[in-house]
This record gives sequence, structure tokens and C-alpha cells, in this order.
Amino acid sequence: MRARAWSLGYCLILACGAARTAPPVKNWFHDPFIQVRNRIASCPVPLGPFATEAEMKQQAHSRIERGTSCWLAKQCAKPNAYMYDADIAADLRRRFAQSRRFADASLWLTVQRRFVYVEGCVSSRNAAAGIEVFIKRTPDVQLVIANITVGSGKPNYAVMPER
Repeated sequence: MRARAWSLGYCLILACGAARTAPPVKNWFHDPFIQVRNRIASCPVPLGPFATEAEMKQQAHSRIERGTSCWLAKQCAKPNAYMYDADIAADLRRRFAQSRRFADASLWLTVQRRFVYVEGCVSSRNAAAGIEVFIKRTPDVQLVIANITVGSGKPNYAVMPER
């Protein structure tokens, strides 16, 4: 009887512990998320386009509206702004591979509806100079949003949960 009570108590502890773990995150919408620099090893990996299932459900309707509003406003040739993202990511991957700029950094890019979010760490403020202009020169990029930390301190962006 005592072993059964201990076993039940242990199972309850495990169940409570599992309930407290963060729900898994996934790139539900398959938004391009690429690392283009990796010099600062201790730089926290951004959360990027990853979200929980609940967050994905909250975002789904607004993503549809935002994606098609570009075409309805005659600002996009394609019927949905998200249709540009894979080509933008491929262009950015190629441009970073061909350039030595921002070499002393760890940078990740998320591309969503022609917006490019650049997150990561640079060695100094000077090292980040010009990154928004560099990315904005990529065809079809509408907006660049940089969330970059100097060094590997506390980032100003959401980070990937530890597994």
C-alpha cells in the first residue's frame, strides 16, 4: 500500500511538472527564418516566427487580411504579400554570403509579408551601422525592423525557449 501511495505521489509530481513546461513552438506559417551570421556564439537564438498553437490561432485571421491588403491596395503584383517572402529570403541569404559586412555578428532574419526582422548580436554599435540599408536594398523588401543587441547581453527580442 505504501509503495502504491508513493508511486501515485510521484506520478502527480511528474504530471504537475509537465503542466508547467512551456507549450511547444513551431513555425506554423513556414515564414523564412535564416541565420546569416554566427560569430558571437553566446548570442541567444531569437524566437523568430515560432509560436505556440494558441498564438498561431490568434494570428491566422489577421495574417490573411494583412497578406491580401497589399494586393487590394495595388501595392503588390502578387495576390498575397507573403508570396514574396521565400524569394526575399533567398536573395538575402545570397547577399550575405557574398558580403563580408557584419562579419563580427550573429544575425537571424525573419521574413514576413515583405517585412524583414533582423535579430541578434553585434560586437559594437559601429558593427550594426548600415544593416537596415543593406537589407532594404533587396528587391521587394518593404520594411526592415532591427532588434540587435551589442555583445551577448540581455536581448531586446523574444528568444527561443530552452528545450
